Amino acid sequence: MNMATKPKHESLFERLPGTVQAGLVVIGNEVLSGRTADKNVQWLAERLDQQGIQLARVCIVPDSEADIVEAVNALRGRYRYVFTTGGIGPTHDDITSASIGKAFGRLMGRNTEALKLLRSYYKAEDFTDARQRMADMPRDVILIDNPVSAAPGFIIENVYVMAGVPLIMNAMFDSIAGNLKGGTPLKTKTIQTDLREGQIATPLARLQERHPKVVIGSYPFFKEAAVGVTIVLRSPDEFALQKAAQDIRAMIEDVSTHSTSKAL
Repeated sequence: MNMATKPKHESLFERLPGTVQAGLVVIGNEVLSGRTADKNVQWLAERLDQQGIQLARVCIVPDSEADIVEAVNALRGRYRYVFTTGGIGPTHDDITSASIGKAFGRLMGRNTEALKLLRSYYKAEDFTDARQRMADMPRDVILIDNPVSAAPGFIIENVYVMAGVPLIMNAMFDSIAGNLKGGTPLKTKTIQTDLREGQIATPLARLQERHPKVVIGSYPFFKEAAVGVTIVLRSPDEFALQKAAQDIRAMIEDVSTHSTSKAL
Protein backbone atom coordinates (compact mmCIF):
# COMPACT_ATOMS: atom_id res chain seq x y z
CA MET A 1 0.00 0.00 0.00
CA ASN A 2 1.35 3.43 -0.96
CA MET A 3 1.16 5.15 2.40
CA ALA A 4 3.04 8.12 3.75
CA THR A 5 5.83 7.60 6.27
CA LYS A 6 4.89 8.50 9.82
CA PRO A 7 6.54 11.80 10.78
CA LYS A 8 9.43 11.83 13.21
CA HIS A 9 7.79 14.31 15.60
CA GLU A 10 4.66 13.03 17.26
CA SER A 11 1.85 15.15 18.64
CA LEU A 12 1.10 15.14 22.37
CA PHE A 13 -1.94 12.93 21.78
CA GLU A 14 0.23 10.36 20.00
CA ARG A 15 2.31 10.00 23.15
CA LEU A 16 -0.67 9.04 25.28
CA PRO A 17 -0.94 5.28 25.83
CA GLY A 18 -3.98 3.56 24.39
CA THR A 19 -5.21 6.46 22.27
CA VAL A 20 -6.57 6.08 18.73
CA GLN A 21 -6.40 8.99 16.32
CA ALA A 22 -8.21 10.06 13.18
CA GLY A 23 -7.79 12.65 10.45
CA LEU A 24 -10.43 14.51 8.45
CA VAL A 25 -10.27 15.97 4.95
CA VAL A 26 -12.98 18.57 4.29
CA ILE A 27 -13.38 18.98 0.53
CA GLY A 28 -15.02 21.90 -1.23
CA ASN A 29 -14.37 25.28 -2.85
CA GLU A 30 -17.49 26.58 -1.12
CA VAL A 31 -15.96 26.02 2.32
CA LEU A 32 -12.69 27.74 1.45
CA SER A 33 -14.48 30.70 -0.13
CA GLY A 34 -16.56 31.27 2.98
CA ARG A 35 -19.87 30.77 1.18
CA THR A 36 -20.56 27.65 3.21
CA ALA A 37 -19.83 27.32 6.92
CA ASP A 38 -18.55 23.84 7.74
CA LYS A 39 -20.71 22.17 10.38
CA ASN A 40 -19.14 18.71 10.24
CA VAL A 41 -15.84 19.15 12.07
CA GLN A 42 -17.21 19.82 15.54
CA TRP A 43 -19.95 17.20 15.20
CA LEU A 44 -17.53 14.52 14.04
CA ALA A 45 -14.92 15.41 16.67
CA GLU A 46 -17.49 15.04 19.43
CA ARG A 47 -18.84 11.74 18.11
CA LEU A 48 -15.36 10.29 17.67
CA ASP A 49 -14.37 11.43 21.15
CA GLN A 50 -17.31 9.51 22.59
CA GLN A 51 -15.82 6.36 21.04
CA GLY A 52 -12.30 6.91 22.30
CA ILE A 53 -11.00 8.28 18.98
CA GLN A 54 -9.24 11.64 18.90
CA LEU A 55 -9.63 13.85 15.84
CA ALA A 56 -5.99 14.86 15.52
CA ARG A 57 -5.90 16.80 12.25
CA VAL A 58 -8.30 18.51 9.86
CA CYS A 59 -7.32 19.50 6.30
CA ILE A 60 -9.61 21.73 4.22
CA VAL A 61 -8.89 21.41 0.51
CA PRO A 62 -10.50 22.70 -2.71
CA ASP A 63 -12.18 20.61 -5.39
CA SER A 64 -8.78 19.76 -6.83
CA GLU A 65 -7.60 16.25 -7.57
CA ALA A 66 -3.98 17.02 -6.65
CA ASP A 67 -4.95 18.57 -3.31
CA ILE A 68 -7.32 15.74 -2.39
CA VAL A 69 -4.75 13.07 -3.27
CA GLU A 70 -2.02 14.85 -1.32
CA ALA A 71 -4.16 15.31 1.79
CA VAL A 72 -5.57 11.78 1.83
CA ASN A 73 -2.16 10.16 1.31
CA ALA A 74 -0.62 12.30 4.05
CA LEU A 75 -3.26 11.39 6.62
CA ARG A 76 -3.94 7.74 5.83
CA GLY A 77 -0.37 6.80 6.60
CA ARG A 78 -0.42 8.55 9.95
CA TYR A 79 -3.83 7.87 11.52
CA ARG A 80 -5.87 4.74 12.05
CA TYR A 81 -8.95 6.34 10.50
CA VAL A 82 -9.33 9.05 7.87
CA PHE A 83 -12.68 10.58 6.99
CA THR A 84 -13.49 12.78 4.01
CA THR A 85 -16.57 14.96 3.60
CA GLY A 86 -17.84 16.54 0.40
CA GLY A 87 -17.56 16.10 -3.33
CA ILE A 88 -19.50 12.87 -3.96
CA GLY A 89 -22.62 14.36 -5.56
CA PRO A 90 -23.72 14.38 -9.25
CA THR A 91 -22.17 17.66 -10.48
CA HIS A 92 -19.01 18.28 -12.50
CA ASP A 93 -17.05 19.49 -9.46
CA ASP A 94 -17.81 16.34 -7.42
CA ILE A 95 -14.43 14.73 -8.00
CA THR A 96 -13.76 13.14 -4.62
CA SER A 97 -14.40 9.52 -5.65
CA ALA A 98 -12.05 9.66 -8.63
CA SER A 99 -9.43 11.49 -6.57
CA ILE A 100 -9.57 8.86 -3.84
CA GLY A 101 -9.18 6.18 -6.50
CA LYS A 102 -6.06 7.93 -7.76
CA ALA A 103 -4.65 8.24 -4.22
CA PHE A 104 -4.88 4.46 -3.87
CA GLY A 105 -3.92 3.66 -7.44
CA ARG A 106 -7.21 1.88 -8.10
CA LEU A 107 -9.25 1.78 -11.28
CA MET A 108 -12.68 3.39 -11.26
CA GLY A 109 -15.87 1.59 -12.20
CA ARG A 110 -19.62 1.75 -11.81
CA ASN A 111 -20.43 -0.03 -8.55
CA THR A 112 -23.35 -2.37 -9.25
CA GLU A 113 -24.57 -2.37 -5.65
CA ALA A 114 -24.54 1.44 -5.51
CA LEU A 115 -26.28 1.63 -8.87
CA LYS A 116 -29.01 -0.68 -7.61
CA LEU A 117 -29.57 1.50 -4.53
CA LEU A 118 -29.83 4.63 -6.65
CA ARG A 119 -32.16 3.02 -9.19
CA SER A 120 -34.54 1.96 -6.43
CA TYR A 121 -34.55 5.50 -5.01
CA TYR A 122 -35.17 7.52 -8.17
CA LYS A 123 -38.03 7.27 -10.64
CA ALA A 124 -36.83 6.05 -14.04
CA GLU A 125 -37.36 9.43 -15.68
CA ASP A 126 -35.38 11.16 -12.88
CA PHE A 127 -32.45 8.75 -12.92
CA THR A 128 -30.26 10.92 -15.11
CA ASP A 129 -26.74 10.20 -16.31
CA ALA A 130 -25.44 12.62 -13.69
CA ARG A 131 -27.16 10.72 -10.89
CA GLN A 132 -25.93 7.42 -12.25
CA ARG A 133 -22.37 8.75 -12.00
CA MET A 134 -22.77 8.78 -8.22
CA ALA A 135 -22.26 5.02 -8.46
CA ASP A 136 -18.79 5.49 -9.99
CA MET A 137 -16.25 4.48 -7.36
CA PRO A 138 -12.82 2.88 -7.03
CA ARG A 139 -12.85 -0.88 -7.40
CA ASP A 140 -13.32 -3.16 -4.36
CA VAL A 141 -14.77 -0.71 -1.84
CA ILE A 142 -17.29 -1.24 0.95
CA LEU A 143 -20.38 0.95 0.71
CA ILE A 144 -21.49 3.33 3.47
CA ASP A 145 -25.25 3.40 3.83
CA ASN A 146 -27.08 6.67 3.13
CA PRO A 147 -30.62 6.42 4.54
CA VAL A 148 -31.32 10.07 3.68
CA SER A 149 -30.80 10.26 -0.10
CA ALA A 150 -29.62 6.77 -1.11
CA ALA A 151 -26.30 7.76 -2.76
CA PRO A 152 -23.78 5.81 -0.68
CA GLY A 153 -20.34 6.73 0.53
CA PHE A 154 -17.61 4.12 0.63
CA ILE A 155 -14.71 2.71 2.62
CA ILE A 156 -11.34 2.00 1.05
CA GLU A 157 -8.83 0.55 3.50
CA ASN A 158 -8.74 3.07 6.40
CA VAL A 159 -10.41 5.94 4.49
CA TYR A 160 -14.13 6.65 4.93
CA VAL A 161 -15.61 8.77 2.14
CA MET A 162 -18.81 10.60 3.12
CA ALA A 163 -21.11 13.36 1.90
CA GLY A 164 -20.58 16.99 2.85
CA VAL A 165 -24.24 17.83 3.60
CA PRO A 166 -24.37 17.62 7.42
CA LEU A 167 -27.66 15.72 7.64
CA ILE A 168 -26.38 13.07 5.23
CA MET A 169 -22.89 12.92 6.71
CA ASN A 170 -24.34 12.42 10.19
CA ALA A 171 -26.51 9.55 8.97
CA MET A 172 -23.58 7.97 7.12
CA PHE A 173 -21.37 8.16 10.19
CA ASP A 174 -24.07 6.62 12.36
CA SER A 175 -24.15 3.66 9.98
CA ILE A 176 -20.42 2.95 10.43
CA ALA A 177 -19.84 4.10 14.01
CA GLY A 178 -20.42 0.63 15.47
CA ASN A 179 -17.53 -0.79 13.42
CA LEU A 180 -14.93 1.76 14.59
CA LYS A 181 -12.58 0.53 17.29
CA GLY A 182 -11.62 3.25 19.72
CA GLY A 183 -8.91 3.38 22.33
CA THR A 184 -9.03 4.35 25.98
CA PRO A 185 -11.43 7.30 26.33
CA LEU A 186 -9.76 10.50 27.48
CA LYS A 187 -10.87 12.02 30.78
CA THR A 188 -10.99 15.79 31.05
CA LYS A 189 -10.40 18.23 33.88
CA THR A 190 -10.83 22.01 33.62
CA ILE A 191 -9.17 24.63 35.80
CA GLN A 192 -9.89 28.35 35.53
CA THR A 193 -7.77 31.23 36.79
CA ASP A 194 -7.87 35.03 36.57
CA LEU A 195 -4.14 35.07 35.86
CA ARG A 196 -3.01 35.95 32.33
CA GLU A 197 -1.38 33.51 29.92
CA GLY A 198 1.88 35.44 30.02
CA GLN A 199 2.08 34.93 33.78
CA ILE A 200 1.72 31.15 33.66
CA ALA A 201 3.25 30.26 30.27
CA THR A 202 6.71 29.27 31.53
CA PRO A 203 5.64 27.24 34.60
CA LEU A 204 2.85 25.62 32.59
CA ALA A 205 5.36 24.49 29.95
CA ARG A 206 7.49 22.94 32.69
CA LEU A 207 4.44 21.12 34.05
CA GLN A 208 3.65 19.73 30.59
CA GLU A 209 7.15 18.26 30.46
CA ARG A 210 6.71 16.83 33.95
CA HIS A 211 3.38 15.18 33.03
CA PRO A 212 3.87 13.47 29.63
CA LYS A 213 0.74 11.32 30.10
CA VAL A 214 -1.45 14.42 30.20
CA VAL A 215 -2.20 16.87 27.37
CA ILE A 216 -2.40 20.39 28.82
CA GLY A 217 -3.94 23.27 26.88
CA SER A 218 -4.44 26.90 27.91
CA TYR A 219 -7.19 29.09 26.48
CA PRO A 220 -7.54 32.79 27.36
CA PHE A 221 -11.02 34.21 27.87
CA PHE A 222 -12.38 37.74 27.79
CA LYS A 223 -15.89 37.94 29.23
CA GLU A 224 -17.16 41.41 30.04
CA ALA A 225 -15.08 42.44 33.08
CA ALA A 226 -13.62 38.94 33.58
CA VAL A 227 -10.28 38.11 32.00
CA GLY A 228 -8.24 34.99 32.58
CA VAL A 229 -7.24 31.54 31.36
CA THR A 230 -9.03 28.21 31.18
CA ILE A 231 -6.61 25.30 31.47
CA VAL A 232 -7.87 21.99 30.07
CA LEU A 233 -6.19 18.69 30.95
CA ARG A 234 -6.88 15.45 29.06
CA SER A 235 -5.55 11.95 29.70
CA PRO A 236 -6.68 8.31 29.69
CA ASP A 237 -4.92 7.90 33.07
CA GLU A 238 -7.07 9.14 35.97
CA PHE A 239 -4.18 9.14 38.46
CA ALA A 240 -1.92 11.10 36.10
CA LEU A 241 -4.76 13.55 35.45
CA GLN A 242 -5.36 14.18 39.14
CA LYS A 243 -1.65 14.64 39.87
CA ALA A 244 -1.23 17.12 37.01
CA ALA A 245 -4.30 19.07 38.16
CA GLN A 246 -2.91 19.19 41.69
CA ASP A 247 0.41 20.57 40.45
CA ILE A 248 -1.30 23.17 38.25
CA ARG A 249 -3.43 24.44 41.12
CA ALA A 250 -0.30 24.73 43.25
CA MET A 251 1.45 26.62 40.43
CA ILE A 252 -1.48 29.04 40.10
CA GLU A 253 -1.45 29.72 43.82
CA ASP A 254 2.31 30.31 43.79
CA VAL A 255 2.16 32.69 40.80
CA SER A 256 -0.79 34.56 42.31
CA THR A 257 1.07 35.03 45.57
CA HIS A 258 4.23 36.38 43.94
CA SER A 259 2.75 38.34 41.04
CA THR A 260 1.84 42.01 41.14
CA SER A 261 1.32 42.45 37.38
CA LYS A 262 -1.87 41.77 35.47
CA ALA A 263 -0.34 42.45 32.06
CA LEU A 264 -0.65 39.85 29.34
